[in-house]
Amino acid sequence: MYHNSMLDLKCGDQTYPLQISADRVLSVLRPRPFIPQGTPSQLIEKAINGCEQTLSAFRPGEKVVIVTSDVTRPTGSEVYLPLLVSRLSQAGIRDRDIEIVIALGIHRKQTEAEQRKIVGSVYDRVKVSDHDCDDPGALVYLGDTSRGVPVEINRRVAEADRLILTGAITFHYFAGFGGGRKSMLPGVSSRRSCMASHFALLNPEEGSGRHPKAVTGNLDGNPVHEAMLEACGKRPPELILNTVLGPDKKIVAAFAGNWRDAHLAGCRFYADAFSAQVDELADLVLVSCGGFPKDINLIQAHKSMEYASRALKPGGVMVLLAECRDGYGNATFFNWFGYPTCGELESALRKRYEINGQTAWSVKEKAERFRVVLVSRLPGEEVRTMGMTPAGTLEEALGIALPMLPENYRAYVIPEGGNVLPVYRPA
Repeated sequence: MYHNSMLDLKCGDQTYPLQISADRVLSVLRPRPFIPQGTPSQLIEKAINGCEQTLSAFRPGEKVVIVTSDVTRPTGSEVYLPLLVSRLSQAGIRDRDIEIVIALGIHRKQTEAEQRKIVGSVYDRVKVSDHDCDDPGALVYLGDTSRGVPVEINRRVAEADRLILTGAITFHYFAGFGGGRKSMLPGVSSRRSCMASHFALLNPEEGSGRHPKAVTGNLDGNPVHEAMLEACGKRPPELILNTVLGPDKKIVAAFAGNWRDAHLAGCRFYADAFSAQVDELADLVLVSCGGFPKDINLIQAHKSMEYASRALKPGGVMVLLAECRDGYGNATFFNWFGYPTCGELESALRKRYEINGQTAWSVKEKAERFRVVLVSRLPGEEVRTMGMTPAGTLEEALGIALPMLPENYRAYVIPEGGNVLPVYRPA
């Protein structure tokens, strides 16, 4: 419960004291507190120990490929990759037969410093390579999914004698959760495969919007998740190792084993730890991304916007604190707001799909469904073009929001919007 009239919310490096009457606040939504059952290294070692039977089948001379995430996806890889390589050495696998492939998806290549940060102490021992989604010679076609998504994956991954996928489990706003099968598609897939799998989030019919099951925290019937599962099933890994990170980006749990079962166990854990049940929807949600660097750009801030919207009544007011000191996060992102309505943007997206266009559509869809007041550094005119109301401070934002609210309004306050998913279950 919220007992104090003061609560600090961050925006960039700025901290705003929130002064709002306690009787207005339904709840302050935060992740469930829990204590990790060991140090990061102990958690990883315990998870790997559970895969002893699988690892005992690895033979000297076999080529082992380990897939891990790029620098934009913190996973604790600098902790788990050395431990994993050590365990492979114990199984008789030589360093020269191990390769770490960084799953870039359609992201840019990593610098040497970034590769060192990702791989940790084994950087100079084993080969490290970046996946390239645009190099036809480095890709192999494995067929189509049942819904027609072409599965073209990294040739080294496809041809490995033994394959291990690693990464972190998080919420994902249309694949349900990250981790597991996502290391394969989009992680080490062609650009064409990535685009086709992401496009699966739209309903087939023009103008019908997003598939209702392609949402944060849901795997059941999610067409994007199903496309990823099918793709991974065409070259199933021998095992996966997935971590869960706390808000401080330290490993708090680890799951290893069968690529489907271990991932589902991790998703269940993550949903339990990072969801907050709400019994009623609010008139007002005050949400901060958690300050810099979580609100470095609007694409990053969208995650907090997406999650917070789950606690808001249709037509309700959201005050979002997201500094966006680096602007939008992509050069073409704002261009999508040249389409005046969600319907027109969706139509353009169907003709020329871009992941940034999808995120822009998701922002615009919420700006149409709710009234969003954005506290940021973005130019006011551009904020209005996106369908939101600009504000320079929290005080100014509340001054704008209050006249939009009913006299007896109730609010949720979310200090770290990207770390907690409100789940509405009517009492």
